[in-house]
Amino acid sequence: MTAPTTDSDESSFPGPQPLRRPRTLLAMDPSVTATLLSPRTLHRLAQTAEVDRELIVDDFSRADALAALRDTEVLLTFWGCPPVDDYVLTAAPRLRAVVHAAGSVKSHVTEACWERGILVSSAAAANALPVAEFTVATVLLSNKRLLEVREAYRRIRGEHDWREAFPDVGNYRRTVGIVGASRIGRRVLELLRPYDLKVIVHDPYLGVADADALGIRTVGLDELCASSDVISVHAPDLPETRRMIDRRRLGLMRDGATLINTARGSLVEHDALTEELVSGRLNAVLDVTEPEVPPASSPLYELPNVLLTPHFAGSFGNEVQRMADSAVDEIARYAAGLPFAHPVHRDELERTA
Repeated sequence: MTAPTTDSDESSFPGPQPLRRPRTLLAMDPSVTATLLSPRTLHRLAQTAEVDRELIVDDFSRADALAALRDTEVLLTFWGCPPVDDYVLTAAPRLRAVVHAAGSVKSHVTEACWERGILVSSAAAANALPVAEFTVATVLLSNKRLLEVREAYRRIRGEHDWREAFPDVGNYRRTVGIVGASRIGRRVLELLRPYDLKVIVHDPYLGVADADALGIRTVGLDELCASSDVISVHAPDLPETRRMIDRRRLGLMRDGATLINTARGSLVEHDALTEELVSGRLNAVLDVTEPEVPPASSPLYELPNVLLTPHFAGSFGNEVQRMADSAVDEIARYAAGLPFAHPVHRDELERTA
């Protein structure tokens, strides 16, 4: 049996050997620093880069930040990093790369970075896994009608003929509709592969060859809504995707079907969904809503057919260390003169979260 990895165990992450140790500046909200930078991560980072672990920058206009930027070659960013704009780039003439230890870089990597040719990497792939795991777990539990069974057991509190009460429960050959073959959507498809499910996908950007390679069938969104027992949303938040699951498409869904949303609340018409859920016709697993935190009076908190969580599907707890490992690995690759394993390209941002 392999011994579990501890905070002092570096053997699992040897990585490329650096040719040099690039000067690296930590840019993030200081309140989340401890979440990302465990003692093990700091040790690995110090072996790979020259970094002042005491300097955490959340405002690039500070005197200490401006002094550090003069020699900075790599920015290691995380939640709460301020925009890397023309002002910052002027103060950082040696900056060559931004390595983000989380998902989207849209809030801090500006057009000025792309114009200057700054290399950008993201830990979005590392963050995709816990979301995909959360999704697969809730898909399987939804087809087992977990919420409904729980409520019935609470009500009856005794012996009952559960087979008669739930004759159609189960995952065998159920249809699961995936909206968006995004990075997370593809991980969901991968993790669903071992199960006896029928999986269909809607994504206007997914070509026939890619769909064949994934081994899935693509359909229109209306057909997906009408055909699926469970629908899971993984599309990016773009002008053309806002409220793509609208009142009409919610009406197409089968009675008793489940909608899972771990992407963005704006992709679903909130009021129409709430009405369907209050009526009891549909079920939902909602990790995101619009607004992001529903008001205290929202029925979503109390409905027995709704599993409501606070944007919890992504990296939390020890899962953040997967993103930290990914970021340090990328800095190690940069230091060794290798290309990033998880680069971000400007032309991809229009179709990503």
